[in-house]
Amino acid sequence: MTALNTLQIDTGDNPETTIIWLHGLGASGHDFEPVVPEFRFSKEQPVRFIFPHAPELPVTINGGMVMPAWYDILAMDVDRKVDAEQLRASAGMVSELIRQERERGIASENIILGGFSQGGAVAYELALSHPERLGGLFALSTYFATADSIQLSEPNRKLPIFIGHGRFDPIVAEHLGQTAQQKLQALGYEPEYHAYGMEHSLCLEEVRDLDAFLAQRVAATK
Repeated sequence: MTALNTLQIDTGDNPETTIIWLHGLGASGHDFEPVVPEFRFSKEQPVRFIFPHAPELPVTINGGMVMPAWYDILAMDVDRKVDAEQLRASAGMVSELIRQERERGIASENIILGGFSQGGAVAYELALSHPERLGGLFALSTYFATADSIQLSEPNRKLPIFIGHGRFDPIVAEHLGQTAQQKLQALGYEPEYHAYGMEHSLCLEEVRDLDAFLAQRVAATK
């Protein structure tokens, strides 16, 4: 299995919490680096942020162009036709980062997984199927691509989930975020859903809401 290159930011010495955040198509781990200083929760106690860089893959919807991607997108239809095998392979690569954090002494319930767009689809797959209990999941401007095939993990059946989406998103339409919420509810989860007046991006209001969610998740492990 190919090891992922990552960007790591520790907000203090000896962090006991790790947040793994996956970027979107064509981006890199540096994409959300500027968000870290905006969080309040990680100023109050040391937190390790890990931003993996996706492998380079040809992407069908972009004419086969090779770019950073967690999986191939085969068609931009209503529900997104994706290469689920590649998506699961990427989830496997990210699970290695979880294993490494466990070896560094971070408890599994102190590891929070999240992602934006493509990265969020991988985060859904990995967090909900991971065999150890995790601390939480955040899914930003994304969709639950493997909802119909995922093998759910019993330890993560009560996993706290934050969903954030732009009402005017032209790339990943909001109904895909809403559908993810509905599918999660049908599976017995209780995700919190937030909609914002933005397109395919983050906004300050979302960062503040995510900050509050992450602060709750960190506090719950103490």
